[in-house]
Amino acid sequence: MAVGISYYLRAQSDYYYVDNTLLIKEFLDQRPLVSLFTRPRRFGKTLNMDMLRVFFEKTETDTSGYFTDKAIWKCGEEYRAHQGKYPVIFLTFKDVKFDTWEATLEKIRAILQEEYGRHQELAGSEKLSDYEKEYFSRILDGTANEVALTSALERLSKMLTTHYGVAPVIIIDEYDTPIQEGYSKDFYEEIIGFMRNFFSGAFKDNRNLSYGFLTGILRIAQESIFSGLNNLTVNSVMDEKYDRCFGFTGEEVRRMLAYYGVSEKEGELKDWYDGYLFGREEIYNPWSVINYISRGCVPQAYWANSGKNEILEDVLKIATDDITEKLYSLLQGERVIARIDQNVVYRSLAEDPANVYSLLLVAGYLKAPRKELQADGSYLCEVSIPNREIAAVYKSEILSHLLQIGAVTRTTANRIAESLYANDHIKLQKAMAEYMDKTISFYDAGAEGFYHGLVLGLVALMDNQYKIKSNRESGDGRYDISLIPREKRYPGMIMELKWKKNLDEEKLAGLAEEVFAQIDEKGYEADMKEDGITHILKFGIAFSGKRVHVKTK
Repeated sequence: MAVGISYYLRAQSDYYYVDNTLLIKEFLDQRPLVSLFTRPRRFGKTLNMDMLRVFFEKTETDTSGYFTDKAIWKCGEEYRAHQGKYPVIFLTFKDVKFDTWEATLEKIRAILQEEYGRHQELAGSEKLSDYEKEYFSRILDGTANEVALTSALERLSKMLTTHYGVAPVIIIDEYDTPIQEGYSKDFYEEIIGFMRNFFSGAFKDNRNLSYGFLTGILRIAQESIFSGLNNLTVNSVMDEKYDRCFGFTGEEVRRMLAYYGVSEKEGELKDWYDGYLFGREEIYNPWSVINYISRGCVPQAYWANSGKNEILEDVLKIATDDITEKLYSLLQGERVIARIDQNVVYRSLAEDPANVYSLLLVAGYLKAPRKELQADGSYLCEVSIPNREIAAVYKSEILSHLLQIGAVTRTTANRIAESLYANDHIKLQKAMAEYMDKTISFYDAGAEGFYHGLVLGLVALMDNQYKIKSNRESGDGRYDISLIPREKRYPGMIMELKWKKNLDEEKLAGLAEEVFAQIDEKGYEADMKEDGITHILKFGIAFSGKRVHVKTK
């Protein structure tokens, strides 16, 4: 399996390769001047762009042999005629992840230096003028300043056109990676200003361009780095074009499992890594599928561990009560209604927290089983979590968030996990009481944020052992929580929360004791016993201000 291989020549010759060359046919059937493909990270964007480079690029050696056994070659001469006919400019920004603008610019300078180096034939070209060669040399020796770098794509495309008599194909992979870094590391204005000029010269009114391709996670920055580019065709996760070209289809996964003799793992694989919807096509996460098979079919959150989950971190930082409640619903496997705006950018989170769902969708943390296009170009969608892997990411990030803000310590989290594993009810009661105390100490007691934080924290802590149900009641401050074990070996748990203002310790303890009568009235215990759950822990949690009293039975 090609774990982390994004080099087409190597991937298709040395590894199991899923043929995505029909992307070339789809493109040539339409031939937009500039195409932007937006997909989540690790969904094969870089490999596909390198495939386009090898297909289109004019080189001294014949590269057609890398495609003669692929699907594109069977499509006819009209498609084969484009193979190896264009000079190509290829840049990938996937590794441009630095803390400062200075370091980012230095990396971009090095990337341009390397790409210019791939076109050394221009340095001695008799068709180029002396000033063009002088500029070429400045990029090559790394002495070009920031202003000179902004025109590097435009000038290289002109030189290649002059030299070959054919305008180049320009491919920019992961165009928005440095933009995301700029947002999170406080050099957003600098990177946006640079990229606006950099891309404008390459794609806007550039006569020396045959075709342009870009990939990224987000659609278009609101700051309009593609300002005035009327010939840009955007292909997002909501569009049906190219819906089979990024990630694996169910048919491709079945063939792969059969090849490796593990067809019986299809159900587990589907549960963990399927569920994405690109256009109308159901798609598997390719990074996770490849890692799952190559590591002996052990299900883990491979995609989550392949990079930072900054988007989810940012969502938790600005989450309103409504967002927190919807996150809880999503974690319970429910669908929620959300408006999806594909033009959303990272910093729009602070401007309107409702944009979180748009970001989570395009970044791969949500899918939209139902969508309806609105007059303003946005979508009204039912969204849900795609699969078990992404659910695990949510739980991990929510727990990390609680740990970071001090609501629960790692020791407390470990104690709860250990007591569940050992089925130690006494230890579990103590750990849960400690969790309640720490959670209530952090949140604004009595506010909705406390309840939501408590439930989300419980979901994260209990992982896959429990189904958690909550029934918020208005007026008297109660919030009923039932933790129903997925396996009979775990105890059931019923919690009733109550609060009143200005209670002393004695009255607070009495309030916690009152809760057990309410639990009996609601019949929660009887329902669990009917399901065969014999061990049931009941928690009465009363709080007043920042104080809490927990009683258990």
